[in-house]
Amino acid sequence: MFVEFTLNGEKVSAEVSGETTALALLREKFDLTGAKEGCGVGECGACTILVDGVAVNGCLYLAGKLDGRNVLTVEGVGGEEALDPLQQKFMEHGAVQCGYCTPGMLLSAKALLLKNPKPTVDEVKVAISGNLCRCTGYTPIVKAILAATGEGK
Repeated sequence: MFVEFTLNGEKVSAEVSGETTALALLREKFDLTGAKEGCGVGECGACTILVDGVAVNGCLYLAGKLDGRNVLTVEGVGGEEALDPLQQKFMEHGAVQCGYCTPGMLLSAKALLLKNPKPTVDEVKVAISGNLCRCTGYTPIVKAILAATGEGK
């Protein structure tokens, strides 16, 4: 099947089979390797991407469903000249260690802030609950997300 969608602000198209996942398409066809396959069953969040502003597991989301959608990967967050506020706060608060979970965490946080620019601590925790991190203990990540809203200390 043929899919056309907007990827990080650019119109793209691709031929995909019915079982191709969004993660495989993004990594193999578009060389966007920020989203990673961790568990392959939607448990770890390493493959998180945004589809129409909603965080989804790229390892489970079929590429055919991307047709006509707006897709954001971590490569589309911020730019070479200026980091996104979330990226900046992740750096400032030590929320990036090994980096494996970071793309998924950033995109889950981005989805939350698009929907709710001033979330509570509990709302942040729920938003990132589908993303596993083995390095930070989550506290720096939560603080970084809150700081990106202007609320965190």
